[in-house]
Amino acid sequence: MKKLLLGLLALIVINTSNAQDTTTNKKLVFNPKSTTYEVEATCGTCMYKMEGKGCHLAIKLNGKNYFVDGTNIDDHGDAHDAEGFCNAIKKAKLQGTIVKDRFKVTYFELIKKPTK
Repeated sequence: MKKLLLGLLALIVINTSNAQDTTTNKKLVFNPKSTTYEVEATCGTCMYKMEGKGCHLAIKLNGKNYFVDGTNIDDHGDAHDAEGFCNAIKKAKLQGTIVKDRFKVTYFELIKKPTK
């Protein structure tokens, strides 16, 4: 009986782990035909004080803040580093569209600070 329950539990765990969505890991590709925006990017909850649980990438476009879908805050370095998104606002170039008050990104590139 114990072996049966243990086997059933293992099957449930394996099935659940295979059902996770990995669509945020797709490659973001620059499209020369799409509009490119230069925006501020940071953690929406830490820096822009947007409502939400946890740290999530957000941008400021035309004076309005939007959470970003299609790339993750940790895809661009440690968000909690001294210069990470939770502690700094960075410049970025991106492409995509606004859908239901969220920015669906198809391309995202941080603009590097000039070196002295």
